[in-house]
Amino acid sequence: MFDHVTLRVSDRDAAERFYSTVLAELGIGPPERNEDFVEWGDFLIAQAHDAKPLTQGLHVGFVAPSREHVDAFHRAGVAAGARDDGAPGPRPQYSDDYYGGFLLDLDGNSAEAVTHGFLRSDGVVDHLWVRVADLAASRRFYDAITPFARLQRVADEPTLVRYRRTGTGGGSLTLVQGEQPTVDVHIAFSADDDATVQAFHEAIVAAGYRDDGAPGLRDHYSPGYYGAFVLDPDGNSVELVHHHYARGAGR
Repeated sequence: MFDHVTLRVSDRDAAERFYSTVLAELGIGPPERNEDFVEWGDFLIAQAHDAKPLTQGLHVGFVAPSREHVDAFHRAGVAAGARDDGAPGPRPQYSDDYYGGFLLDLDGNSAEAVTHGFLRSDGVVDHLWVRVADLAASRRFYDAITPFARLQRVADEPTLVRYRRTGTGGGSLTLVQGEQPTVDVHIAFSADDDATVQAFHEAIVAAGYRDDGAPGLRDHYSPGYYGAFVLDPDGNSVELVHHHYARGAGR
């Protein structure tokens, strides 16, 4: 579903300790590090600064192999001083077999461990819930990127819109109407070639959305990293990336 998701954090060392502790309970890690990022597969954190402010208002759900792993994730987080945001248990409002446990990270973002019947099979991040100021405007933006990011809209309700990746095993992005929108998260989707990255950027900018980085190689992320960046209506950075070689550190 996602090539990678990046959160900007107020204290990188403290955030690394938190996420290392809880993700280890899901069999995720240890992380890879460089001077810019800490990376657990497709989930990254980076230090916030003036040009790249703090991520706030995000919900991220991580893949858990079993209910016991969900319980361990939540227990480890609470023991490490994280705030409880919902005890482990069934959530039948999401699906009959949905089982999740929720914590608040050090910056107040919601981190969940989850297992269910349509769990993502090709990454660490199962799903994102992104609060938006104007659901109709955000739907138009994400509808516009669907042919390039290979997304399809699978739910369209008065208060939420949900997308899944076509032809993959699980994972979702849900937009939720909210008074306080999610800000300063970076969401990247993968492409099969540079031409698709270029077409994505050209089409989205031509549609009136803001450029956040023209198509080009970013070898400082990893060799052969070719990406382009735009901003969604709430100012979050959305990227399409083609990896020429085996994937290394992301943005």
